[in-house]
Amino acid sequence: MLLGEIIAAIEACASLSFQEEWDNSGLQVGKPEMNVDSALLCVDVTEDIVDEAIRKDCHLIISHHPLLFSGVKHLCDRNVQERCLWKAVKHDIAIYSAHTSLDNWSEGVSYRMAQKLSLRQTKVLSALEKYPHEGCGMIGYLPQPVPPLQLLEHIKQVFKAPSLRYTDLLGDKPIGKIALCGGAGGFLLEEAVNQGADLFLSADFKYHDFFRAEKRIVIADIGHYESEQYAKELLYEIISKKIPTFALHYAESDRTPVHYL
Repeated sequence: MLLGEIIAAIEACASLSFQEEWDNSGLQVGKPEMNVDSALLCVDVTEDIVDEAIRKDCHLIISHHPLLFSGVKHLCDRNVQERCLWKAVKHDIAIYSAHTSLDNWSEGVSYRMAQKLSLRQTKVLSALEKYPHEGCGMIGYLPQPVPPLQLLEHIKQVFKAPSLRYTDLLGDKPIGKIALCGGAGGFLLEEAVNQGADLFLSADFKYHDFFRAEKRIVIADIGHYESEQYAKELLYEIISKKIPTFALHYAESDRTPVHYL
């Protein structure tokens, strides 16, 4: 199978035209004319992931987060990025990343989060200027309003989060409308408030960000990896539907780098 065919299948959904200007989604290592017979799916490209691909004789890694965000001035072994690149090139392993191209697809990461919570009447929270039906985040309604603490416990269980940080619960009023965003979604907080969400679910909120809720909305932070873990599931479905004979594997080494005590 040509790598270009796999890329075309992904980009038919997660178009590179959807990605943010600062992002670097797309082919990181390799060339479209390469022949590949299987792919390893992960959130982050780490040295363990590349080693796993080598062990399994897998010549393609498809990640959510790009290995490369900016220029590389040296290719030695001084850091994880350089070692991953060196090993990938040495062992003829291609690396493709679908980051904000997958985030900003209307059926992408945030939509999958909404599905996991069974949200209804969903729509994109903040649409892209050039693509009004695509964009960042998602907002929708629970099948029925749920008491705040009960909902937070449910969210923690669904996303397998070891901990969950949240703001004041604003009394016992049940929560019915939820806005959410995979990854660092703090920039969408005001949009979530403006659209009447009772709770905003995302990740990477700093201490002072929690004050921004101002008793208007509940912020729930489940962690970056936990919010984006289903990117692998999405990529699996996108590729397998278009190319059902292509071998796809979830990377066993893929995990959050954050530990909790």
